[in-house]
Amino acid sequence: MKRTTKKRMATEKMVLGAMMTALVILFQYIGTYTTFFGPFSTAVGLIPIVIGAAMCGVGVGAWLGLVFGAVVIFTGGANLFFAFNVPGTIITVMLKGAACGAAAGLVNKLLTKFNKYVAALGSAIVCPVTNTAIFLIGCAIFFLPHADAIADVLKMDVTGMQLFFALAMANFACELGMNIVLSPIVVRILNIRKK
Repeated sequence: MKRTTKKRMATEKMVLGAMMTALVILFQYIGTYTTFFGPFSTAVGLIPIVIGAAMCGVGVGAWLGLVFGAVVIFTGGANLFFAFNVPGTIITVMLKGAACGAAAGLVNKLLTKFNKYVAALGSAIVCPVTNTAIFLIGCAIFFLPHADAIADVLKMDVTGMQLFFALAMANFACELGMNIVLSPIVVRILNIRKK
């Protein structure tokens, strides 16, 4: 009996992970065409990452983040940075994706013991925070020497880390707002899954 239950749970996790993978690809592909602020598209792919990490755990969250990073790269979302440092771009984009998914899953796992609404909200907040923080760290490590050239391409007056903060913060605010507003939906989905 236990073996059948474990097998069913593993199958369910695999199917949910596959569905969330498809949603990450779809959402982020659509997000490629929704540039609200600056040269970057809005990371709407973070929404299914938070849902998938809450439903399936840290490992699936990290996987969904990697898929998100791959979509960003393949849709041209990182082209500006590719011109200056190809390995740095790939490392930054893939690492920030995997880390934000894993962080969302971990926070959900830790906070679910206390309250499922707090867990959903915490995951929704930590996902874009981690994504943006690793983007800024990657910029400091790989792109700071190119800040003046990047500012020239973008026709911006700021340079150095101010440039990267300016590029990241407007999108971060939009991503954080979307995730917070949609976090109650995560709880509803989890409740439906339990039934």
